[in-house]
Amino acid sequence: MSRRLPLLLSAALGAAVLGAAPTAQAEPTPAPPAAAAAAGNQPYASYWYPNTILDWDPATDPDARFNRSRVPLQPRTSDPALKANPNARAGEGRVASLAAFGPTSNNPSQGSADPNYYAFGYWQYLDKLVFWGGSAAEGLILAPNPTVIDAAHRNGVKVYGTVFFPPAVYGGQLQWVRDFVQKSGTRYPVADKLTQAAQYYGFDGWFINQETGGGDAALAGEVRNLMQYTKAQSGTEYMWYDAMTESGSVSWQNALTSANDAFLQDGAKRTSDSMFLNFNWSAGGLDSSRTLARGLGRGEYDLYSGIDTESNGYNTSVDWNTLFPAGKPHTTSLGIYRPEWTWKSATDRADFYAKDSRYWVGANGDPSNTTTSSSWKGLSTYVAESSPITAKPFVTNFSTGQGDFYNAAGGRVATGGWNNLSLQDVPPTYRWLVSSGGSKLTPSIDFTDAYEGGSSLRLSGRLDAVNTVRLYQTKLPVAADSKLSLVLKTPAAGATGLKAAISFTDAPGTFTTLDLGANAGTGWERHTLDLSGYAGRTIAQIGLQADGSNPSYEVRIGQLAVQDGPVDAPAAPSGLTVLGASDVVAGSSQSLRLSWTPSAAGSVHHYELYRRNADGTRGYLGATPSDAYFVSRLERSGTESGTTVEVEAVSTEYGRSAAATTTVSWTGTPPVGGNLALNRPATASGQCNGNETPAKAVNGTVNGGNGDKWCTTTSAKWLEVDLGSAQPLSRFVVKHASAGGESAAYNTRDFTIQVRNSTSDAWTTVATVTGNTAGTTTHPVSTTARYVRLSVTKPTQGADPAARVYEFEAWGA
Repeated sequence: MSRRLPLLLSAALGAAVLGAAPTAQAEPTPAPPAAAAAAGNQPYASYWYPNTILDWDPATDPDARFNRSRVPLQPRTSDPALKANPNARAGEGRVASLAAFGPTSNNPSQGSADPNYYAFGYWQYLDKLVFWGGSAAEGLILAPNPTVIDAAHRNGVKVYGTVFFPPAVYGGQLQWVRDFVQKSGTRYPVADKLTQAAQYYGFDGWFINQETGGGDAALAGEVRNLMQYTKAQSGTEYMWYDAMTESGSVSWQNALTSANDAFLQDGAKRTSDSMFLNFNWSAGGLDSSRTLARGLGRGEYDLYSGIDTESNGYNTSVDWNTLFPAGKPHTTSLGIYRPEWTWKSATDRADFYAKDSRYWVGANGDPSNTTTSSSWKGLSTYVAESSPITAKPFVTNFSTGQGDFYNAAGGRVATGGWNNLSLQDVPPTYRWLVSSGGSKLTPSIDFTDAYEGGSSLRLSGRLDAVNTVRLYQTKLPVAADSKLSLVLKTPAAGATGLKAAISFTDAPGTFTTLDLGANAGTGWERHTLDLSGYAGRTIAQIGLQADGSNPSYEVRIGQLAVQDGPVDAPAAPSGLTVLGASDVVAGSSQSLRLSWTPSAAGSVHHYELYRRNADGTRGYLGATPSDAYFVSRLERSGTESGTTVEVEAVSTEYGRSAAATTTVSWTGTPPVGGNLALNRPATASGQCNGNETPAKAVNGTVNGGNGDKWCTTTSAKWLEVDLGSAQPLSRFVVKHASAGGESAAYNTRDFTIQVRNSTSDAWTTVATVTGNTAGTTTHPVSTTARYVRLSVTKPTQGADPAARVYEFEAWGA
């Protein structure tokens, strides 16, 4: 990133992350025709130019309903006595993150079938999230998609959209800035639309990044007037980026100065709620910024001193002592540019979680111990944790908002990867805090099993002393009918060796333990504890305590809940309606836009959608807190004329309602044969980088360059595809490295192909290949299967460890 043109990589995002390359565009891209979008097509997050947002109306935008967040911003608590790190400070410098979760254009509204996603989980250190993006070629005004808003608000974090005016060298046009501040009488119409979008979609404000040169003082004054107008009209917030000055020129101050202070506070008028200071700040500059902010009647923590971690992540050099001096109040708040480096640079999900942990809590994976030779200690060194757990019920399934399958009440209802941050639970406040007089157990998020969703909490390791694991900071009042319950799974029947550990606000550091007893078998079992004896007190912390002697201790926690009385089920939703349907494969599969009337009674956490099968079982289609959902693929079963689709409400206590139903009709004859793996859900042992995903091996192309493949270097190398239902198969085709234009030396040498009809079945090998050198291989079979797997035992002709598969095809009989 240029240090003179600090946020210009938003333009590079046009090519690398946000879609199209940034080029000048005099005429904005028109919106898709309403008739086409109103079919069963994929809805996308909204983006506009200043003039095109004037035409936006949620009543006529067919995607708008799918972009609404239904999760209100939660209040938070932060008890200084419970901070993990003794050096961290509570109530001082705040943290804002400028992160890109997807492209500006073609960013799915409600998640997707790709598990490879920036599933951020350290909300306890954030106060604001800027949904970063925008480019000259696509759109300058980017609204956050609802999944990110839902997750952030559930954790008490505000969310801002982005307004980006690029420099001329990156396609910027000064006319766009003039369009932005156009007036109609005393109104600023674009500002009214920004407020309407924020209120309708349910987010909190906008980050304004004005880097187009050539302006003058009058134009700069109009930009300020627009923001002040908004502040007078609504509660919509603004964060201003230190670029345009009061003279109209673009000149990064790296501080709050007399050249830009009116963009924060203009006399008695509040222009913006905060300011992101450019990256080249200094000790003297931040000291003077603090003094000036106070002189304006504002606080220094309204200033977010920027650091740029897009290229180097936690290897970035930062003058932490100037920003957060040891033993002294923080100088300003912190603004982080592109923390999703942890995901973009990761080789697989495990690598992402390791890097994200190091980024936020340091090299030791322990927020209380950030001692390291690295200058990057982790954000937990400086900022005390906040928690949104201030009211009952509190339920967590330790869902991260992504997974390789989906479970409901412990049963597998879907296979295949997915991401949907709307379904992310509040992550543990402390990642991880374990105290022990002997060996420490290892807590981890486990993606191999779940009670609800796609993950659970796993405790494992050598147990030779009492281990206390602090999980959540809370502020939960205990009533006479309050209960604490945990759903556990152990490798064998018998004592779990586990106790619930809770502390109260009158003695927050002292734990009271409650024994969870034994499991009768090896499945998920619920243990419910009566808290009535603590009525009138307030829970300050919730954790776990393991005790006993076991060299290979292991327990999974699928759900932790604190609630009053029995589990409540909400009223059923009603009016389930197909808004539109489009063929994926004519006569065989459709994509759907569905809507329903929300439950009239009860507190709903989310709605789950299912298809009803002929044998009475159900197949999971997706979930959302909203009242509309896009189903990317509904499969026809045989020659059925209609498929029953259901939606049920899941309460905040995880009670389930009766279902509302509708029928999706089928016409035509299902096609015979064809590549049944095409665009089906695919999972794998890993991937070489963020772009070489399992989905690339079933996308139907080999000519998209070296990135148009699945690649992995994991020790066990496998790719699995869910065909949706058991299908007769006649052959498999595998397209290896040279089919995609790479060297034949990288063609897969040894591999097997396996099949099965259900996840409980053993795999059956239908093809074994050794010594292959060809770029494309065909493997005739006569079998029936729903799940197909390619297992690679020798990935290349030589010693290169990476498996490279451009296409894995399963052809119907």
